[in-house]
Amino acid sequence: MPPEHNAGAEHMLVSMLRPLAERGHDVTVWLSRYGKAHESYEYRGVKVVPLQARLDFPTAVRRADVLVSHLECVPSTAALARGYGKPLVVVCHNTHRPSFRDMAAGGTALAVYNSRWMATEAELFFAEYPKAVCPTSSLIVNPPVFAEEYRVKKPGDQVTLINCNPEKGGRLLEQLARRMPDVSFLAVTGAYGQQILPELPNVEIVEHVPGEEMRDRVYARTRMLLMPSSYESWGRAGVEALASGLPVIAHPTPGLCESLGEAGIFVDRNDVAGYEAVIRKLKTAAEYRLASKRARVRSAELDPTVQLTAWRDAVEALAG
Repeated sequence: MPPEHNAGAEHMLVSMLRPLAERGHDVTVWLSRYGKAHESYEYRGVKVVPLQARLDFPTAVRRADVLVSHLECVPSTAALARGYGKPLVVVCHNTHRPSFRDMAAGGTALAVYNSRWMATEAELFFAEYPKAVCPTSSLIVNPPVFAEEYRVKKPGDQVTLINCNPEKGGRLLEQLARRMPDVSFLAVTGAYGQQILPELPNVEIVEHVPGEEMRDRVYARTRMLLMPSSYESWGRAGVEALASGLPVIAHPTPGLCESLGEAGIFVDRNDVAGYEAVIRKLKTAAEYRLASKRARVRSAELDPTVQLTAWRDAVEALAG
């Protein structure tokens, strides 16, 4: 959970829970892994209970109106939901078969998919596995990004990669930095995976950054964002960058194609020369202005208000 662990899935969940807390609901996140905190704390209006607190989670389940679960916690939470007769919401962050399998094990009152293409993949999963139990209902909620919390007044001068593990593009960053000694790169370490952090004079390494500090410590220094990920079910960091009109150069995963839309500049992650060509093209003022305009338009299109209202209404309906 942020601010200690900052990854897309966790920040998506926080962005979905905030409107519930703001509406007056008692929202509590129970952590399933050991971390630094030993006592409960509040983050963005949401109460967080660390595993080290050793408080009674089953009692909290018994008193709850709705349970929300995601990632590897779904099987255990689903068992408790069935045992106590509580409605279960499963947030799916990827299209990997274990995610769909856990969601479709039975008892899911609401499945939340983070993109249209994920919802389509879920339909294919149910067609492939007819014994899977369809959720009572489903909803698409793109990872909500509140643009005003990420928007900067003017772009910086760095070419930035967030999370430098190999699958996110760490090796490509190193290759580009060696090919382009005249360009400054910003390498932001991620919350997971082996980090490839080249020791080069034109690469500055920034340690893991909490979400609420991304605007000032990362996006304010960024001129364009690299997202050469081998897999992205959506790509929250790219949408955060769009809020400031920052061009995003990405590998065309289905998720990134959907999230970035016409604002995305797509280059295959194995085409190092292609990435270099785009970066140099965006160095020209006219090309940058055009790409920046498209980014701002796409950011406005992704305003999360309507989807979050539908999400809030769905949870309240489950709570009766």
